[in-house]
Amino acid sequence: MHTLEQKIKAYDEQKQRQVPAPVLALMEEATRSLQASGLEQAALGRGERMPDFALPDQHGVVRPLSHYLAEGPVLLNIYRGGWCPYCNMEMQALNAVLPALRERGVNLIGMTPETPSSAQDTLTANGLAITVLSDEGNRVSAELGLVFELPEALRPIYAGFGIDIPASNGDESFTLPVPASYIIGQDRTVHYHFINADYTRRVEPAALLAELDRLAKAGAL
Repeated sequence: MHTLEQKIKAYDEQKQRQVPAPVLALMEEATRSLQASGLEQAALGRGERMPDFALPDQHGVVRPLSHYLAEGPVLLNIYRGGWCPYCNMEMQALNAVLPALRERGVNLIGMTPETPSSAQDTLTANGLAITVLSDEGNRVSAELGLVFELPEALRPIYAGFGIDIPASNGDESFTLPVPASYIIGQDRTVHYHFINADYTRRVEPAALLAELDRLAKAGAL
């Protein structure tokens, strides 16, 4: 079975062959600019407390984070949207380790700025069996320090790929979250975070399982 890193590498190689070089250069420059902004370093991280936000799931049911934490620790995966191939690969890889997460008493929850109906479309298209919260307007992601605005130079490029971010998000903005993964204890303490301004880089599910085991052994979870 291929790892998430291997799948992303194969996709990147295909993208290099199919996407014109000037377009790739613009996308890479936008990533470098976001990396230089300091967003990664300023965002909510290990040792801090996750706010007890309340958001609707893909069915429109609103529950606070504390509702999920009452059942055990939460692995929160924040992703850009179902239109993002890297997000889909990551969510598929996480869905594949759902049994291992459940064995550890951990609840996997996704969060996206997309509307509940768009989130449900993503789940259906990818065969995912998880809860996804709809953070419309990126309200919670902004509180975590993860939000940025897609550069204007990239908007026609995304449109050319058939990606309509305002339609997916149900507003007129082009704001997105930097993808992030958080391991959250039942007292809302963040015990682990992975944030990378380069949206093509994602944490391997095996690494998350190893971190969960380390935290459990240390009595942190």
